[in-house]
Amino acid sequence: MQSNFVDYVKIFCKSGHGGAGSAHLHRAKYIPKGGPDGGDGGRGGHIILRGNAQLWTLLALKYSKHNKAENGKPGGKQELTGANGADLYIEVPVGTIAKDESGTIVGEITKDKEEIILLEGGKGGLGNSHFKSSTNQTPRYAQPGLPGKEGNFILELKLLGDVGLVGFPNAGKSTLLSALTSAKPKIADYAFTTLVPNLGIVKYRDFQSFVIADIPGIIEGASEGKGLGYKFLRHIERNSILLFLIPADAKDYYQEYKILLNELNKYNPELNDKDRVIAISKSDLLDKELEEEIRKTFPENFKLLFISAVTGENLTQLKDELWKLLHQ
Repeated sequence: MQSNFVDYVKIFCKSGHGGAGSAHLHRAKYIPKGGPDGGDGGRGGHIILRGNAQLWTLLALKYSKHNKAENGKPGGKQELTGANGADLYIEVPVGTIAKDESGTIVGEITKDKEEIILLEGGKGGLGNSHFKSSTNQTPRYAQPGLPGKEGNFILELKLLGDVGLVGFPNAGKSTLLSALTSAKPKIADYAFTTLVPNLGIVKYRDFQSFVIADIPGIIEGASEGKGLGYKFLRHIERNSILLFLIPADAKDYYQEYKILLNELNKYNPELNDKDRVIAISKSDLLDKELEEEIRKTFPENFKLLFISAVTGENLTQLKDELWKLLHQ
């Protein structure tokens, strides 16, 4: 299932051409010169992005990179307008951003069934009935339909989570996610167990909830492509709070926090403005004396939470802290 997660695709889109207007002249048994009665051509089909809350990946678009809408139909006699070309709907997960080839954002899907027109279809041509006048009573020409538009687009998926988990590989992020939510991420005792982002819903008091996102671990030098690099950091750009997870068996707790913060700053300095919570995971390995020693490695104004996803230690306090920050 993890290999099916795709959060970045390039696609080619082409909207439909407008149908040509008709230059028909009315003829009937007793009306030899009935005049122009050509109808308008139909509009070409649009290319439309539509949000689908059931989707979680852009995988389908990886195998259908060429998307073309239907052309409009030509106008007919008796001023009949041609049918519009069928619009082509491209369904994407909520949280998808569309960019043109220059990298300019064209639109963003933030809710289910929201629609964005990527490319408008060509306008249908006018029939010759529009060009009749007192000085030109038998126009024998009509407008051709306007051509559709085409272009390449980049679609990026940024998961919509309230809290983003940040930490080195094996910091216990996936274990914490499974303890706080119903999510079932892969958990193992080797680095880079998590290869794709995971989302989980944390149930809180009075039937309330918030969403937490776990991304693959960051290591020093991610900005230079080490580890998984910055491949998945786009997913925490939307998070309101960053939860830094530092394991109890780390060699230098404060230094590890600074490395993580530095890598985030290199990726996007705006991430520094987000609220942060620092938690020491795997605290079932510690006693009160060691906890106090760890506190001393951080500046005095830093608030640390010692948690254990295995024993459940301070998980309620962690949820309280996150909820409080989310609703300040």
